Amino acid sequence: MSVSRKERRRQELLRQRRRRRLLIGIPAVIIVLLLGFLIYQRFLRPIEGVQEFGPQQSGHDQNVVIEATGLPPVGGVHHPTPLNCGVYREPVELRHAVHSLEHGAIWLSYHPDLPAEQVAALEDYADNYTLVAPFPELESPIVATAWGLQLQVEDVSDPDLQRFILRYKGQGPEAGAACAGTGTPLS
Repeated sequence: MSVSRKERRRQELLRQRRRRRLLIGIPAVIIVLLLGFLIYQRFLRPIEGVQEFGPQQSGHDQNVVIEATGLPPVGGVHHPTPLNCGVYREPVELRHAVHSLEHGAIWLSYHPDLPAEQVAALEDYADNYTLVAPFPELESPIVATAWGLQLQVEDVSDPDLQRFILRYKGQGPEAGAACAGTGTPLS
């Protein structure tokens, strides 16, 4: 039985179509898997060492006093005026910094004895929703704080620090509100 030229052409076109589907389909599947992995790494994989403090009381009180402890506060009643985000070389007022956390800011606090090169690396994170300031009572060299969350690290190069910032910046109960009010940051 011989196959007609028309049938051979049809079979060749089918083979080409299958080959094209494989050449497009396999890379597409690889790209989808890679994107899924990257999304998992950035947004879903737990960050080791993050302390979750649960829901935080929120509210404004002009006369609130927040007592300094060995760690920055992660939320609570605070002053009605937020702290301008940026770099500070002196400790900041806790009652204003907490308001910035409510707006979605990340607060990178460091022990005053932290080496200058690490302080400089922390300062590179400063932007419209990140504040960097020394914290004399700090129990750890570096503490990253978001509303209701905290991560203590020994070194600015810890990859979990960057993951914390990427994941939780902009996640406060009033996310998107300006991180601006009082204070004069260096940058």
